[in-house]
Amino acid sequence: MKKQKRLLVLGDILGVLAAVIIFIVPFYFMFVQSIKSKAEANKLSISWPSEIHFENYLEVFQHANYQLVTAFKNSAVLTLFTVIGLLLTAAMAGYVIQRRQDKVVKGIQSVIMLGLMIPAAILPTIHMLQSMHIYKTMFSMVMIEIALQTPFAIMLYRGYMASIPTELEEAARIDGCGPWQIFQRVIFPLLKPIQATLIILVGVQTFNDFTNPLYFLPGTENTTVQLTLYNYKGQLASSYNLLFADIIVITIPMLILFLIFNKRIVDGMVAGSVKG
Repeated sequence: MKKQKRLLVLGDILGVLAAVIIFIVPFYFMFVQSIKSKAEANKLSISWPSEIHFENYLEVFQHANYQLVTAFKNSAVLTLFTVIGLLLTAAMAGYVIQRRQDKVVKGIQSVIMLGLMIPAAILPTIHMLQSMHIYKTMFSMVMIEIALQTPFAIMLYRGYMASIPTELEEAARIDGCGPWQIFQRVIFPLLKPIQATLIILVGVQTFNDFTNPLYFLPGTENTTVQLTLYNYKGQLASSYNLLFADIIVITIPMLILFLIFNKRIVDGMVAGSVKG
């Protein structure tokens, strides 16, 4: 028994050390570079700076006529409407796919799940957006994000809805509720755990997306937070202190959100895993 406890303690210690090496050390490295002078930061040393320069963060915000502020606004709008769109559409699709077992729905489910494996076709998509006169617009970018993340969202909803007893729907049907009322009044209120999971996972994915805005939302006025790194790499290639300051600024919001809702993410992911 004592040996088993020692092994558990040893496992905990090794886990903490691994977390420190994997997460804390890189974050510390980025932070110390962000508060160094340009000359010190360019050495890329992990040592603490001889003089702290918090004004680097102010300079990052002011760079290129407050481009970072514009980027935060664009990323926030993109993330908000993508999450809202997925919460509504994927929930309804997941409910139908879970409850109906006919061949048509199974075929539709197979096609949707292919979206997890097939990447977006960039050039045909750009051509389609240009022909619809919505290329370089936030609306088209939101629609693209929703389309790309719908398969994953439906998979989460479908797995969670498998744990909701069908007796609840039968009771509501006996009381005179139609299909829409059953979903709205019975099913949707029970989806809060998986919705919290989806909000965080999709929110972080959309906020940190680099490739899709690069191709489908070009332009200085459309810059997102991840694209500021791309822009700064060209404009401030020799100023590692400003580059790392930008990385810290765009990392902290999603890091805080993830730490706050970490338990809900786990609860939502494992919900419905027994029944399927």
